[in-house]
Amino acid sequence: MVEASSDKDNKDKDMAIDTTGSGAETGTTNTDKQEKEKTDWIGEFKSIALLLLAVLAFHSFVAKPFYIPSVSMMPGLLVGDRLVVSKYAYGWSWVSPTFHIFPRTKGRIFGSIPERGDIVILTPKDQSSDYIKRVIGLPGDTIELRGGQVFINGVAVRQDVQPTLDIPIDANAPCGDGEFPGMRTTDAAGNPVCTVPILRETLPNGVSYDIIDMGERYSVDNISPIVIPDSHVYLMGDNRDQSADSRVASLQGGLGGSIPWENIGGRAEFITFSLDGNTSFNPISWFTSFRSGRAGTSLRPDRVEALPAAK
Repeated sequence: MVEASSDKDNKDKDMAIDTTGSGAETGTTNTDKQEKEKTDWIGEFKSIALLLLAVLAFHSFVAKPFYIPSVSMMPGLLVGDRLVVSKYAYGWSWVSPTFHIFPRTKGRIFGSIPERGDIVILTPKDQSSDYIKRVIGLPGDTIELRGGQVFINGVAVRQDVQPTLDIPIDANAPCGDGEFPGMRTTDAAGNPVCTVPILRETLPNGVSYDIIDMGERYSVDNISPIVIPDSHVYLMGDNRDQSADSRVASLQGGLGGSIPWENIGGRAEFITFSLDGNTSFNPISWFTSFRSGRAGTSLRPDRVEALPAAK
């Protein structure tokens, strides 16, 4: 009886030992697991930093989104248009990085001069803001304006009158009297539109595009002949009466003449989407504010056989 009792006690002791050992082992495993599940904040920070660097590198050297804030490039570009700019089209310079942190040095890496008619993003000589304009004159050209008509090397750039264009009025295109006096009207369906006069301009290389010319004469409609220096380009907006471009002095917010090619940040390629300015905190407006028919529109100008010079 005593021996049986001892055996039972031994078995209980064995069971107790086994249970204690199992518990200790489980406790150690949970601690290790908790240590493994701790967030590696340094690793997470490195991953985010690398991602940001990759995005900045892409924006600086490959392509970058751009927003149209003004009416200077109407009718082709409207306020609220979002577009893609290729950064590699003309090589790279100090202005290529997303943030202009480098000194303004001359020249470009793998550089090339833009073609006439290209729409480019640029930074003015004495400013840090980005502008968008069209290339009109190239190095060595003599540029002149007479009554709003461009002359390149003494030859008038062809301008052909087109039918008026109805641009739908919205919050981003209000057709204000300060910019388009007396041009608010309605279309056949009764919708409010801005009816603007259109000219089709064709450059010597056959590039053709529409411009707005109100017919009123401003000081920038008459520019004495100037010769474009080497490695410079002459730029103008398509909305000729509402553009602070190479015709306008720097003190008046313009480009102050021709622009060094290293100040060009890229070429506008296509519109990704366009907003009419009615976006609000209401999620429904995020969809209803999209302008139809603009997404995917190419910004590369048409090329036709060059027409005879206007007389």
